[in-house]
Amino acid sequence: MEAALLERDKIGVQDFVLLHDHLSLDEFLSNLEKRFKHDLIYTYIGPVLVSVNPYKELSIYSAEVMDLYRSEDFYELPPHVFALSDAAYRYMIDENRDQCVLISGESGAGKTEASKKILQYIAKASRHSKEVEDVKERLLESNPLLEAFGNAKTNRNDNSSRFGKYMDIQFDFQGIPVGGHILNYLLEKSRVVRHVGGERNFHIFYELLNSGDVVLLEKLCLSSDPHDYFYLKQGGVGSETTVHDNNMFKVVKHALDVCDFGQDQQQDLFAIVACVLHLGNLTFVQERGSRTQIPDEKCISIICKLLGCEENLLYTALLNRTVPAKDDEIKTPLSVEQAYQARDALAKAVYDRMFTWLVHRINDSLMSQKKERKMLFGLLDIYGFEIFESNGFEQFCINYCNEKLQQLFIELTLKSEQEEYLREGIEWEPVEYFNNKIICDLIDSKPMGMIAIMDEECVRPGEATDETFLTKMSDNIGKHDHFTSYECTDKTTKKTISRTEFRLKHYAGDVTYSVSGFLEKNNDLLYRDLKKVMTQTSNSVTLDMFNKEELEIKKRPESAATSFKQSLSKLMNILMSKEPSYVRCVKPNDSKRSSIFSRSIVEHQVKYLGLMENLRVRRAGFAYRRPHRFFLQRYKSLCPATWPHFSGSDRDGVQTLVNHLNYEEEDYRLGISKIFIRLPKVLFATEELLQARKHQLATSIQAKYKGFYTRKNFLRMRVAVIMIAKHWRRVMARRLLEKRKWAVQVIRKYIKGFMLRNEPECEENRGFIHFTRYNYLTRLRDNLPKSVLDKNWPAAPRLVQEANDYMRELYMSNMVRRYCTAMSPEKKARMEEKVVAETIFKDKKSSYPASIRQPFHHFTVTQIPGLQGITGLNQLHTQVFSKLSKKLDPPEEIVYACPATKFDRNGYKNRDRLFMLANNAIYLVAEKKEIKDVILFNSLKSISVSPFGDNILVLHLHPNDYGVKGDVILQTPNVFETCTKIANQVKNPELINIISKGVLVCIKHSLKTGKEGMIEFSEGPIAKTTKGKNGHLCVISSA
Repeated sequence: MEAALLERDKIGVQDFVLLHDHLSLDEFLSNLEKRFKHDLIYTYIGPVLVSVNPYKELSIYSAEVMDLYRSEDFYELPPHVFALSDAAYRYMIDENRDQCVLISGESGAGKTEASKKILQYIAKASRHSKEVEDVKERLLESNPLLEAFGNAKTNRNDNSSRFGKYMDIQFDFQGIPVGGHILNYLLEKSRVVRHVGGERNFHIFYELLNSGDVVLLEKLCLSSDPHDYFYLKQGGVGSETTVHDNNMFKVVKHALDVCDFGQDQQQDLFAIVACVLHLGNLTFVQERGSRTQIPDEKCISIICKLLGCEENLLYTALLNRTVPAKDDEIKTPLSVEQAYQARDALAKAVYDRMFTWLVHRINDSLMSQKKERKMLFGLLDIYGFEIFESNGFEQFCINYCNEKLQQLFIELTLKSEQEEYLREGIEWEPVEYFNNKIICDLIDSKPMGMIAIMDEECVRPGEATDETFLTKMSDNIGKHDHFTSYECTDKTTKKTISRTEFRLKHYAGDVTYSVSGFLEKNNDLLYRDLKKVMTQTSNSVTLDMFNKEELEIKKRPESAATSFKQSLSKLMNILMSKEPSYVRCVKPNDSKRSSIFSRSIVEHQVKYLGLMENLRVRRAGFAYRRPHRFFLQRYKSLCPATWPHFSGSDRDGVQTLVNHLNYEEEDYRLGISKIFIRLPKVLFATEELLQARKHQLATSIQAKYKGFYTRKNFLRMRVAVIMIAKHWRRVMARRLLEKRKWAVQVIRKYIKGFMLRNEPECEENRGFIHFTRYNYLTRLRDNLPKSVLDKNWPAAPRLVQEANDYMRELYMSNMVRRYCTAMSPEKKARMEEKVVAETIFKDKKSSYPASIRQPFHHFTVTQIPGLQGITGLNQLHTQVFSKLSKKLDPPEEIVYACPATKFDRNGYKNRDRLFMLANNAIYLVAEKKEIKDVILFNSLKSISVSPFGDNILVLHLHPNDYGVKGDVILQTPNVFETCTKIANQVKNPELINIISKGVLVCIKHSLKTGKEGMIEFSEGPIAKTTKGKNGHLCVISSA
């Protein structure tokens, strides 16, 4: 319960004694409404359970929930009828003391359902065996059987109990149910003959008519339409009902079988039910000057057939009354009104006695055969306080019963409180409360109690009426503080009460009763003639109900009120002998709808159930009390001295704890085994401290657990690692041993093979030879030449030398073949040019090795102004030779072209030219595609090139040729390609002359005047070409 205190603002408190203002009815109702809105229908007032009818199915009664509440402390789990049942059941077994549960509340509040749930829990909690299960089944099945005969649909409840029931369940010393006994009180038998609009008669009538058993209905001479019967159609409700009559009749049949009702008894029982219906259809007429008669004798025949009696006897008894006169008897005919009264009296008496007989037969089936002492667990399901618009004799009796129960409840509660205080060694503080004994005495005292006055009016000579009874009460008890009538009150009150009413001030409020019918219902007499006929029937049930000895008793039978008073007195004695528990049932609204909470209706019930009085008595002392061990275990974490363990006694631990929490001396008391806290706010503050402390504890516990869990995992993993490592080392050692053995074998084999390698292949050297071959092939595969120019070849062992030579020759041939096959004609021509270049320049010009990898090109885009955008030799041919003078024929094609720099013979001024090699001559083209020089092949004497890295070439010409002005000095991007192209075109590689290296490397060239010029070549850090001071052209190439 303590765990839910922090949610009290949302769902209310679980125990009303923890309300801040326990005297406030509004706060009481608000708490009840909060819990109802959250489907929390149970709340405690200390040990008292308050139950609100939810008017819907809730999933809180399953077997799992029963197991949850089994053997748990009463306050440990949320309030529940199972908690109360378990506490009472365990207390009965542990303390060997009889228990009883008092269930009260008005019609529709859920009393019957509460008693069912208690029975179900007891059946679940007790031990199981075939014999025990039979007893449990009879106890459980007695409920629907009594409901069928004693419950009815009212305007407030579809299954309203119209009788009081007390059931004792008998247990042996082990807590095993062995039997039971049922007492019934004040069946509302007047409902048999009349009921108000919108209500129904007892269920069994409708269940029988709608049973669907055609054979049975024919045998009982019944139809299936309730409107055919006078006793059923008064309320205007026939088959329209929420009760499933057809299914319930099957349940009733099964219950009768379980409770050992034989088939003959069942037939006789249903015959009596049918007899009551047929009695209601009897009519009486009286023609002028004649006696009262029954016009339809068919009904009499059916009734006599069902009861097994003679028609004339019943006919006479219904129309006449025998009056004793001294030593004789006089038969007096009845008027029509008297005949109807006799008919209704017979119907009520038959049904009332049938119900009592039914209870006795159920008790016979529940009777235990064991003789040893038994423990008793009582269940009292009785009507709650009733206040209607019109209240009569039944409400008077019911409210009197509730006054007695309230008196008992207050006495037992105070007694229980006193005993607990005494047991715990705490000084008892007297509690002021309203003692309703004064009201009980007003009703049942002698000689001037209301019941005594009513009984006296019923037996006095003369014509006694309800009005004379009211007058007599006004005369005798009119001055009583709790009694008011029209004759003995002030003018203001007279406006609220009629002349035929009186008002009682009950503990639950003022109730106004109509005196009409009080004497008739209190007398409740059945004429001896009808009793005599009932004793002469052949129906086994009626013979048990009416015995002949009853006819011999001349004494006037006790009145209904006196009989009820005596039964109630016996019930009080039974309850006083037991340890009581209480269930107070409340209905939230009158419309039987879920989720609707009518505060006015609930407030009315809270008052007449005495819940506020109960709460006030409970809170008069201490609101909260728990055993020391429980309190210490729950709150010990709030005090360093008690956390985590306290070495002393529980009481000392609680004392240390409350001292640390700074409880005031008036806030608590320490008993022998319990702590008592006076105010809820002290408990709330303590609980809030605990909730705050839980976060710290959770963090600490989490850290400790994480450390523990991590270390536990570490240790487990370390053991696992050690085990795995141990086994793995063993596996690895075994593998290493095998590997070493194998290695030794292999090494031995290869050593022996190496020693015999030059011998013919045999078993001893075969492995070595194969390995040598394999190793050689693998090494060869990884080191093969990548190009035809790569002449490297891996060395081979002597064993494979011959194969090595063959493979080298084959591989090189294959590589050359593949290279040649893959070569295009164009590339082949260039390669041939490269070969020519090699014959000319190899070992003669220093820059030649670096040029080997550079391919030759037929055409190079020039940067000479006016020649941009030319993309091919054909285009160049067209662009250049289209304006050639007629003195020269244009060449057939241009073979090669590249940009070049021409040095003048005089002054060596450089000029950009396009070098073009045609099929018949060399052309030097200037800007704007102007041909500056034409050198025919036949005029070309030789070409001189230096041995250094420069790109200077000198074209030596024959002096007498056309247009020759002397030798031509050129500088091209690739002197090797230019010279090779010229040599190939003139088909004379020897035309190229490479000057040998010496102290002075120079090339002489002729001028137009017949003189000679000089070009000096040298190597230096920076390549450049300049005119020297000596007038020579100096060419320096980078070293």
